[in-house]
Amino acid sequence: MNIRLLTIGFTQKSAEQFFGLLAGAAVAHVLDIRENRSGQLSGFAKEQDLRYFLPRLIGAEYDIEPLLAPSPEIRDAYKATKDWAAYERSFMAMIDDRRAGDLIQPERFDRPTALLCSEPTPEKCHRRLVAEYFAARWRPLGHTVEIEHLVIPKPKKPRTPRMKPAGESP
Repeated sequence: MNIRLLTIGFTQKSAEQFFGLLAGAAVAHVLDIRENRSGQLSGFAKEQDLRYFLPRLIGAEYDIEPLLAPSPEIRDAYKATKDWAAYERSFMAMIDDRRAGDLIQPERFDRPTALLCSEPTPEKCHRRLVAEYFAARWRPLGHTVEIEHLVIPKPKKPRTPRMKPAGESP
């Protein structure tokens, strides 16, 4: 099976940017892997709002998967220490303890699926860890897994001509 696994965070994005990224990537399924899906800071990305907006705006299905959400203890430890390596180790151990790799099958990802979390970029977000975890499990089984992180493109800086030092010839 060819699996197209995307990731997206909703913070630092307008609703137009968020839904535009999903639509532009032809996402058919959004899998919410947050623990808190209804917090005040979620803005337009609250669970009940996404259940309404996704099918109507881009024709995508919305689903949740609590097995893939970090525990409050892991999040709190990271907030206190800012030790990303420790977070990764704790999170991956938790995923193994929960048997997520056995319980979540690749067939669930038979269409372009985006893992949803809150962080604006994937570098220090558990959604990247989840995508890499499943890719590592499923590729040896013969599945092709393409991971794509949906982020707002950084604006290109205009090139400014380099000033030549006095006395330098053209």
